[in-house]
Amino acid sequence: MNIVVCMKETPSTTAEKSFTADMRLERRKEDAIPNPFDEYAIEEGLRQQEKNPGSTVTMLCMGPATATDTIRKALAMGGDRGVLVTDPALAGSDAISTARVLAAALTKIGYDLVIFGNAAADAYGGVVPSAVAEFLGKPLLSYASQLGIAGDKATIQRQAEIGYNVVEAPLPALVSVVKSINEPRYPSMKGIMASKKKPLDTFSLADLGLDAATVGGAAAREKALGAEKVSTQRKGEIYVGNDGAADRVVAFLVEQKVL
Repeated sequence: MNIVVCMKETPSTTAEKSFTADMRLERRKEDAIPNPFDEYAIEEGLRQQEKNPGSTVTMLCMGPATATDTIRKALAMGGDRGVLVTDPALAGSDAISTARVLAAALTKIGYDLVIFGNAAADAYGGVVPSAVAEFLGKPLLSYASQLGIAGDKATIQRQAEIGYNVVEAPLPALVSVVKSINEPRYPSMKGIMASKKKPLDTFSLADLGLDAATVGGAAAREKALGAEKVSTQRKGEIYVGNDGAADRVVAFLVEQKVL
């Protein structure tokens, strides 16, 4: 089984964020990490490989040329091969352009099972897996908290308000996973050393047969107009004693227009 994990390079969650003049998130190589949500997808890909002998795991990423280092970090966890799609024309791509590129790359490298994290820590859009499935015309099993492969069928459990739903689809299929599906492993020293020798292919838009006019900032259907930091200053009020405390709580909620 050919397993492909789609991953993204994102800024560290602890790094100070800033925007460029055209309102794009400034991305610094020193802050780059594998998207934390994708670590669960990587782990699930590796677990499915262990459960299905003879399977291969490929890490697929769209990003800047420097993202090879981030892919190597993922390969240190395990897997066999990395693929990076990079091209200057991709700068400013929105979710749909990203999905278009990933779908073209998946078609080129081949797949039986494609696994995504359910969102990216730098955007939280959560729509790329659905858009990739639409471009490929393949089923998507979304928000999986458990994944099983039996023969030519994939089955997931998706958490519901009460219990869970069981959803299945024939392979090839795409799956997006949530954090509760597993606990990602830490790369071992042996894995880190081995990752340096694993093959890592780089594709351009021309390699994928894509027109530059269909991706990048010019093709983006969304645009950031402004941004400001969230204020972390909070005003506190301490009420001493029990007499009248309940009345004060109610009054406060009314002031805040909660009640």
